[in-house]
Amino acid sequence: MKYLVACSVLIIAPALLTAQETPRVSFSGGAGFSMPVGNTGRNVDTGWNIRGGVGYNFSSYIGAMLNVGYDSMGISSTVLNNLGYGGGSLTVFSATIDPIVHLTPKKNIDVYITGGGGFFRQNQDFTQPGVSVVSGFNPFFGFYPVPVATNIVVAQYSVNKPGIDIGAGVAFGKKWGGKFFAEARYDHIYTGNYHTDYLPITFGFRR
Repeated sequence: MKYLVACSVLIIAPALLTAQETPRVSFSGGAGFSMPVGNTGRNVDTGWNIRGGVGYNFSSYIGAMLNVGYDSMGISSTVLNNLGYGGGSLTVFSATIDPIVHLTPKKNIDVYITGGGGFFRQNQDFTQPGVSVVSGFNPFFGFYPVPVATNIVVAQYSVNKPGIDIGAGVAFGKKWGGKFFAEARYDHIYTGNYHTDYLPITFGFRR
């Protein structure tokens, strides 16, 4: 009987230790720049992004993340001149489910690959210089109108579409403590013949 108990402990103990050192719930957050590519790159300038996510680790090698992101990129000056607008921007909100595979999970340098897909909301704005009137205040005269130079949105278009993403990254830190990461992805939004393609490159913290 003692022999069976000892064997059971020897078999179960490594599994328990592995489960304890691998946090089941993970999260990440970061920011960086977004670089349009292909036809998108001929119409849109490089911009910025913010990212956040929460996920579950099935093992030290396999997990899944629910990621949300916001990308903002300016319309190129050539396109604005051709269309006759003073300014413009392309913004994207995304929510994707992304499996993640850790290639070196037990090292201080964790190399991983990831990819998936989900929901993308793309919004484009075109603006013109204008004047907006706000209220000013003077103790003697009271409230009075004040003209302020601003950009006025003159055209706007939004669309909700599915999309996919694939990428890779590297994280630096303790084995299962918090790690700083650098990650590059390729995002593709199915917006018709002129689909949207860009590369969010993000730096942040992951645990």
